[in-house]
Amino acid sequence: MKINKFTSLTIALSILFISCDNEEIIESGSDYSNGILVSGEGSGAGTGSISFIPQDVSSSTHLIYKAENDTELGTYLQSIAFSDTNAYISVDNQNTITVVDRITFEEVGKINSQLELPRYMEIIGGTGYSTNWGSTASDTDDFIAVIDLNSNSVTKTIPVALGPERIVSKDGKLYVSHKGAHGVNNVVSVIDIATDAVTEIIVGDKPDELVFTQSGDLIVLSEGAVQYDMNWNVIGNTLASISKIDTNTNTVTSTITFANGEHPSLLEIDGTDLYYSLNSGVFKMSVTDTELPTSSFIEAGYINEMSISNNQLYAIVASYTSLSDFNVYSLSNKKMITTLKVGIGASKIYFNE
Repeated sequence: MKINKFTSLTIALSILFISCDNEEIIESGSDYSNGILVSGEGSGAGTGSISFIPQDVSSSTHLIYKAENDTELGTYLQSIAFSDTNAYISVDNQNTITVVDRITFEEVGKINSQLELPRYMEIIGGTGYSTNWGSTASDTDDFIAVIDLNSNSVTKTIPVALGPERIVSKDGKLYVSHKGAHGVNNVVSVIDIATDAVTEIIVGDKPDELVFTQSGDLIVLSEGAVQYDMNWNVIGNTLASISKIDTNTNTVTSTITFANGEHPSLLEIDGTDLYYSLNSGVFKMSVTDTELPTSSFIEAGYINEMSISNNQLYAIVASYTSLSDFNVYSLSNKKMITTLKVGIGASKIYFNE
């Protein structure tokens, strides 16, 4: 953002962050409800951050956490989870989950004990469940941190397999995708919340996004792994896939595989339609399809995140050296409606309603 200095006759100076490319002035005491929040991981070029976009997608406001708290979150901001009143911001390199009021974004607490590389969080009532990679030097110390949200303290941990990533819940169970951290894994863990018992479902390599269908099935997108030799030359690939899991029996009922060398990402669901990203395209298919689409639905470029709401596709093209692009497309005519700037290393989209 540009910084303009205004001088008065008394030679007093004030510095304001002002708009460029439809960016709004940052003012403390703002209301960040009824809009879109975009989290940025940050990089060596800048801190992890959160941008706010109103529902009409007319402008973007950056660094809202810093504006409200006069401090930065640090790198790398991985994800945000929400309770009725608060937002929980996981910054993995800081081993911290920062708690803020979800309307004002004023900090109300921190969880910074018994966490190690926290990734994603699921909230059920007054309890949070945070996936943690543990030490990168060990493949056997990964865990789910169980957090009392009244005291903002970890009450226990549940050991799980390597590289727990996304976490969702249904009918008293947690479902965790194990992408593999800095390695590769191929399981979805199912955790009984009442007993902490863990069972594993085998899927394709590097499972990440998890979505539930209207009938209650769990859809898992596995990206597949690129295989390297000791000199980091590519020597092969494992197949990416979309798997459907019956959550009543916790069994895989169908799997659709991608062509060798294709590595899709960013699974979204809208009604009975699935959307995923592959290369420069967003592809659309039905949850009941048995074959993959042969052509893209929208050419959105090489995107790092997408979300769907109100018949619109929101897509991020991240930059790790400057502000990222937030692009909005109409699902009806497949054309771009507008583009805005969001934080450095932008990677996640949330609807704060």
